[in-house]
Amino acid sequence: MHKDIEKILYSEKDIENIVNTIAKQIEKDYNDKDFIMVGLLKGSVAFMVDLMRKVNLDFSIDFIVASSYGSGTVSSGRVNIQKDISQSVEGKDILIVEDIIDSGNTLDFITKYLKAKKAKSVKLCTLFNKPDRRVADIHVDYAGAVIPDEFIVGYGLDYNEKYRNLPYVGVLKPSVYS
Repeated sequence: MHKDIEKILYSEKDIENIVNTIAKQIEKDYNDKDFIMVGLLKGSVAFMVDLMRKVNLDFSIDFIVASSYGSGTVSSGRVNIQKDISQSVEGKDILIVEDIIDSGNTLDFITKYLKAKKAKSVKLCTLFNKPDRRVADIHVDYAGAVIPDEFIVGYGLDYNEKYRNLPYVGVLKPSVYS
């Protein structure tokens, strides 16, 4: 375990089981649909790569870079798109893939943004759902696990661009970010 981690919440095996369960749900719901899996960079990369390998359907992928955090641990409430998707979403079903949803501000903004671009539908998929921090009124369609209000890192999740490479998800020691 990394020296900055207080405890491990989800092991590699736990995460693999969550990804498999979500992939099966997506296969059932998106069978015969023309959809785009859109990852929110950078945090979604590990989850999205594993998820797309398990979803046995035809689909395309794209990415958006948007943030409401900067280098902090609390959402600023202001969303900034730094990289837009590169293909048209008009008439397509969109599955947004995110590592964690807490305040919901970014996902609320992105959902409305893609609907304004005439997406047929927009659904949200997250590895971790943190409803205790929810500010925006959003519906999470696929959630791997509901987590407590703790600051977690690993498996793509970061603090100040570090810890993304950890193969598990753990609680970051408060002394690191306080």
